[in-house]
Amino acid sequence: MTRRWRRASAVPAVLVAGLLAFQSGCVERAEEGAAERGVLQAVLDRQAEAVLTGDREAYLATVDPRADGYRDAQRTVFGNLARLPVDHWSYRVTATGDDAFPLPRDTDGTSGGEGGGEREAGPRRIAVRAELRYRIEGYDPAPVRDVEYLTLTERKGRWYVSSDSDGAPGGRRSAQQLWEQGEMTVVRGERSLVLGVGRPEFDLRALADDADRAVPGADAAWPRDWPRRVLVQAPATLERMAGLLGGPPSSYRGIAAVTTGEAGGRGRTPAERIVVNPEAYWLLGEEGRRIVMTHEVTHVATRAHTTESTPLWLSEGFADWAAYREVDRPPARIAPLLAGAVRDGEVPRRLPTDEEFAFAGDADRLARSYESGWLLCRMVAQRWGEEKLVELYLAAGGADGGMDPVVREVLGTGMDGLTARWREYVRRELDER
Repeated sequence: MTRRWRRASAVPAVLVAGLLAFQSGCVERAEEGAAERGVLQAVLDRQAEAVLTGDREAYLATVDPRADGYRDAQRTVFGNLARLPVDHWSYRVTATGDDAFPLPRDTDGTSGGEGGGEREAGPRRIAVRAELRYRIEGYDPAPVRDVEYLTLTERKGRWYVSSDSDGAPGGRRSAQQLWEQGEMTVVRGERSLVLGVGRPEFDLRALADDADRAVPGADAAWPRDWPRRVLVQAPATLERMAGLLGGPPSSYRGIAAVTTGEAGGRGRTPAERIVVNPEAYWLLGEEGRRIVMTHEVTHVATRAHTTESTPLWLSEGFADWAAYREVDRPPARIAPLLAGAVRDGEVPRRLPTDEEFAFAGDADRLARSYESGWLLCRMVAQRWGEEKLVELYLAAGGADGGMDPVVREVLGTGMDGLTARWREYVRRELDER
């Protein structure tokens, strides 16, 4: 019995020794990982500091000298950033190795190893996911946040950034910025900052003029506090526009301009960028450009009070109402598709859903949705007053319980009553028979 006790007690002793050794190894690896992560963070910190101080040599010193294509691109990126009033630029490493993304294999058939570790041949590489925070002075109320998927490579004991596209095959794409799309021209207006790539300066100056004229129109419709300055981006192609917005090019074909956060992307950043479609915007006449730009600038003005609770028939309808507010044109000309439906006896039975504002959907349905929202806001402004329309917009942003109690509080009727009045208004305003 005594021997049996001794033999049994030897097993826990071995287990304890093994556990201690395992825990010791885990601690050592964790410490090594933390130290390495600190080294990678330091590389990105040096790059951020170089952006803020305008130090080109220091910036390029963080870029892999053997990554020729990437290094050439980063020379252009730095030159573009130097033209902007950037007052905040920082990175925060949030994941490394396979936790960030799996590195692709090199031409020799090897990758960075498990977690980006040591390899038998070639330099060591590590995948890094980092949060980029930046702010353009005067245009961003708070730093904009984006995610970067970077590859860092060690050469002779020193780490460099060598790629920002290795994660793309696995769906880990770094946020695309206009200053990464080629040499950028910057034009400053009285109330605007216009950034363009592949566009003549004459076009960018015209954009600045359009934006400058649109700001007072949006301000008159939205008499609340907002920056009263806008940032406009003019990419070279529809494909480049889609890259900035994160959708397929087909989603934006025929759309003259888009404000970031619009149509389903609300809440992504605290900033607003008006992105112009080069294939559609310049086909418009002067009045058409004014209407489009006032619509988009109104989104910038109302951004702080637009939330996931704000229905798109209200946010898009309000922006259109602001854009057409001073336009002397019959409603049937502003809402031709809805007018055609009314003439055919097809008055819409309900307000459009958020899904019906999707850019990738049916073009006619999208147009009717915008026209419906515009007429709803026009009716509220005429029947209850413009201040009540603004009050409705402000209240909708905090409508946790849906729009019905908000509409009752602000207008004295529920959604059913508002919809019935809107249907009658649509019939009366658009039936030209």
